[in-house]
Amino acid sequence: MTTRSIGHSVQRREDPRLVTGNGRYLDDLGRDALAAAFVRSPHAHATITGIDITDAWEVDGVEAIYTFEDLDELMARPLPVLIPHPALTHPRTCLALADTEVNHVGEPVVMVVARDRYVAEDAAARIVVSYETKPVVVGVAAAREAALAVHDDVPDNVAAHLIQEVGDVDAALACSPHRLTIPLTIERSACMPMEGKGVYAVWDRDDASMRMWSSTQTSTGVRAAVAARLGIPLARIQCMAPDVGGGFGVKINHPWPEELLVPWAARALGRPVKWAEDRREHFVSSAHERQQLQEVEVGFDDDGRILALDVKVWHDNGAYTPYGIIVPIITATQLLGPYKPGTYRCEFWSLYTNTVIVTPYRGAGRPQGVFAMERTMDAIAAFLGKDRTEVRSTNFILPQDMPYDHGLMFQDGRPLKYDSGDFPASLAKLKALVGWDDFAAYREQAEAEGRKVGLGIGCYVEGTGVGPYEGGHVHVETSGQVFVATGLTSQGQGHETAFAQIVADELGVRFEDVHVTTGDTRRMPYAVGTFASRAAVMSGNAVAAAAKVVREKALRIAADALEANPDDLEIEDGVISVKGAPDTQISLSTVAVLSNPLRYAFDDAAKAATQFAGTFDPDKPPVAEGDEPGLEGKGFYSPTQATFANGMHAAIVETDPVTAEIRILRYCVVHDCGVMINPLIVEGQVHGGVAQGVGGALYERMAYDESGQLLNASFMDFLVPYASEVPFIETDHLETPSPLNPLGIKGAGEAGTIPVSAVLASAIEDAEGFPILSMPISPSELWELRRQRASAAAHSATTEGDR
Repeated sequence: MTTRSIGHSVQRREDPRLVTGNGRYLDDLGRDALAAAFVRSPHAHATITGIDITDAWEVDGVEAIYTFEDLDELMARPLPVLIPHPALTHPRTCLALADTEVNHVGEPVVMVVARDRYVAEDAAARIVVSYETKPVVVGVAAAREAALAVHDDVPDNVAAHLIQEVGDVDAALACSPHRLTIPLTIERSACMPMEGKGVYAVWDRDDASMRMWSSTQTSTGVRAAVAARLGIPLARIQCMAPDVGGGFGVKINHPWPEELLVPWAARALGRPVKWAEDRREHFVSSAHERQQLQEVEVGFDDDGRILALDVKVWHDNGAYTPYGIIVPIITATQLLGPYKPGTYRCEFWSLYTNTVIVTPYRGAGRPQGVFAMERTMDAIAAFLGKDRTEVRSTNFILPQDMPYDHGLMFQDGRPLKYDSGDFPASLAKLKALVGWDDFAAYREQAEAEGRKVGLGIGCYVEGTGVGPYEGGHVHVETSGQVFVATGLTSQGQGHETAFAQIVADELGVRFEDVHVTTGDTRRMPYAVGTFASRAAVMSGNAVAAAAKVVREKALRIAADALEANPDDLEIEDGVISVKGAPDTQISLSTVAVLSNPLRYAFDDAAKAATQFAGTFDPDKPPVAEGDEPGLEGKGFYSPTQATFANGMHAAIVETDPVTAEIRILRYCVVHDCGVMINPLIVEGQVHGGVAQGVGGALYERMAYDESGQLLNASFMDFLVPYASEVPFIETDHLETPSPLNPLGIKGAGEAGTIPVSAVLASAIEDAEGFPILSMPISPSELWELRRQRASAAAHSATTEGDR
């Protein structure tokens, strides 16, 4: 009997190759290729007045030097806005190479191609670019003030302005028994994948075709962009994503200037060209995220029930908007989490600054939204003197409310409608896991020991599995091995394992016999990409659909061979047999031979197929109308809406009474992503997400000075947590299957990251006894908050005494 693979913690099959150093990343390719290097702007805002490349040509080994003037008409156009939106009234994107103006430090100005990277860098260092500096806008506050302009033709630095409202918020606020106003700040951060971006391109002059590799989250998107900007037919371009050393969102933006320039240069020179981003380039020219100013006004009753919620958000989108305004839209729509306020309004302004562009980073606007919502919940509880979990329970959407329509529009223009979830059950699990009701006794013991401890909580709902589609292809070879392809790329999420589990179950074969390829447009040219926790939902259901196509064909062919009814057949471990008569059987490998009228095979399957040579109807054509030779099939999955995963986190922290250092003592997660394909992979995704969330809450911050210079553009200064700073993570799971897809699954990739800042702010606030309104927070900042509070208390006491 075949053991069902889905739901089991199968060991990841990618890991032996990756952990033994046998991965194949972008920079492992093209060792004989020419190398590209870039001259990047040292200024945050300046006019380019001249470029002198004379001395660079003196460096032996230089093959080409390109400025904007060298670009042809298609390449000279601004890069596209990937996701337009009616609220994005003033979109701006960069050029592949800057022409007359630069708008952030790190913007590419000149491209050098040489025999190797050393020569290219040496030549780039000799190029003299003359600039006339312009006033600089850094940070949301300066952009909102609009005393200076990032783009002269953009009024008040506003790229986009959007209001979404459900109900009469002003009237509900006016009638609310209690009202609070809460100012909040999330500062700029960035994902730091182990591998930076990279591109390698090979032009075939004889065939007029391009083969390219990119460290990307969307090989099909990069392929389409290159075809459009180089004027090459799409069929003449193939793009592959090799092993990708992390993405987290920064590699979903496409095309990056380098992804156009490298293949363009390869065609111009007739030589392979490669570029691999170094770490400083990644800091100053790749995407950042997170920074928002928020103002929350909430009206509520004596039970803590929210009657009106009014949120204003000022979002920093950097110098350009290539990815549209997805991040603030997600903040605005998914801020509500598991709650149903009486009325809700969110108004946001997406603002230009002279800093690196903002694109989605793991969580993509949700950490900011959860911070606003969960800080509000804690503030209501504190005001009313109620338990924080009681206030949350009062506002929960209940299981009987599902599906629940918030009345808002999701980022893809569809209604924000939750498909499933049981928030009270999740909260009960979390309270039991962390020992919520016993914490008072633990705090009392800690205080007796001179320690300050606090308990925090955060809840979230995450839209996952967004469309428009993904596809899958399944092919059974005559050896019995099953090869699966999906255009979706992988950056370490375990796709090779999870998709193999799905196909093994759907097709009735051994897991070990299924082999998965991702991110190769030669195998699957139609795909969207890996982002928004969509891989399992989208490609998982697509490969399942493809496997069903193959299964149906295999049973039909086997039925002819066995002279049986297809409904009477079953497939187990790659063998098709008659139900109740297991000795009447045929292997899937033999069926693969029979599926091809030529019957050619160079293995034992061909010999096995000869016994069925005379079983087919001679009056029927060898390949039926509408059929194809071979045992293979395609499937696509295109949903009507997103699925919504959810979860709740709790943490216990200790804050040092002298140094204000923050230590996480316990971290607990309850997670619901519907049916889990592989619980081990889900656990890994949660753990990795929490690690990134801890970094974002306590360590990681992009610090710009007033002139737009990034002050911590190296790992000497930009802090990421070590294993010693990431706590042991305790997890429990709830499975509320999604009714929206056949597998009942929801996404899990960003769940660990989303609520961490809110959770740790809640815990630190609980330990210290005063509000935490800005994240990330460092020991020095916590120490300063303590000093300010003590000073205010002393001043208050003095004033009272004077009275």
